[in-house]
Amino acid sequence: MPHLRFIGIRLASLLGLLLVLSFVLFLLQEVSGADPVAATIGANASPEAVAAARARLGLDEPALARYLSFVTGIATGDLGTSFRTRRPVMQDISAYLPATMELVLVAFAVALLLGLAFAVSSMLRWPLSGPFRGLLFLGSTAPTFMLGIVGLIVFYKMLGWLPASGRGGVEGGPTGLSILDSLLAGDLPAAGDALAHVALPALALAVGPALAIGRVLRSSLTDTLRSDHVRTATAKGLGELQVLRKHVLRNSLNATLSMGALQLGFMFGGVLLIEGVFTWGGLGSYLLASLPVSDFPAIAGVTFVLGGLYVVVNAVADVLQSAADPRISVS
Repeated sequence: MPHLRFIGIRLASLLGLLLVLSFVLFLLQEVSGADPVAATIGANASPEAVAAARARLGLDEPALARYLSFVTGIATGDLGTSFRTRRPVMQDISAYLPATMELVLVAFAVALLLGLAFAVSSMLRWPLSGPFRGLLFLGSTAPTFMLGIVGLIVFYKMLGWLPASGRGGVEGGPTGLSILDSLLAGDLPAAGDALAHVALPALALAVGPALAIGRVLRSSLTDTLRSDHVRTATAKGLGELQVLRKHVLRNSLNATLSMGALQLGFMFGGVLLIEGVFTWGGLGSYLLASLPVSDFPAIAGVTFVLGGLYVVVNAVADVLQSAADPRISVS
């Protein structure tokens, strides 16, 4: 079956990319100059204690053996121990990742809505669609962190509509996602508070991807509108909205799906800066605290997790495209 073959090859390439990423991180660790022994037992330890620690950490083994141990650790969920927190890096990441996931998912939903509005308003010539598209284009030219700062000045400092930092909502819930945990607890005011806290960072993160998604969708819509089956539907007297909904949108989603997956992957990189601007307690905050003290296990762990998410998201998008469009083959 061609689809199963496509999925198999895509999964194999995913594993290959993850291995390449692990090798790059191992190489950076080797040339970074960070001393795990000094970070573990202190810089003033005796030579005997240093030798024992090097043996315990496997640092006296050949580079290939250390790399294989590094890859084995990643495969089993062992990303080492943080020099700063003295806890397993995976434990730290598990505590911070839900906040990052919540911000990225809300931002991606906003980006999809804005991109859809951009594309459809371009086709239907809605009132005020021109200023909306111009504003979206202007926002996409600014760096993400600058959009966050401008949003703070306008919506927090000047208007007082939205909070400036933190996550709000129910804390310590079962999923770690403030909005979902608030809804599960039946606390609607807390859910509203969580939405208010996520609104500004999510919007700042979503503007650039929204324009990219909207442009691709608009191009696909334009091409589909020129097809014969759409002309036939229009000739039958169907309205513009009916034609778009029933005959155009579904047949225009393949390129948009690919671009959406690409932008979702990019969001996992851009979210780190936004978390710093809004003091959002996610992986960005964890990474920013680890960089000044050269906590390489934490830095490598966050990099691998975010890089892995990017690779997995794009692989899933390719598989979904293959399932949705039989014309997509291994070739």
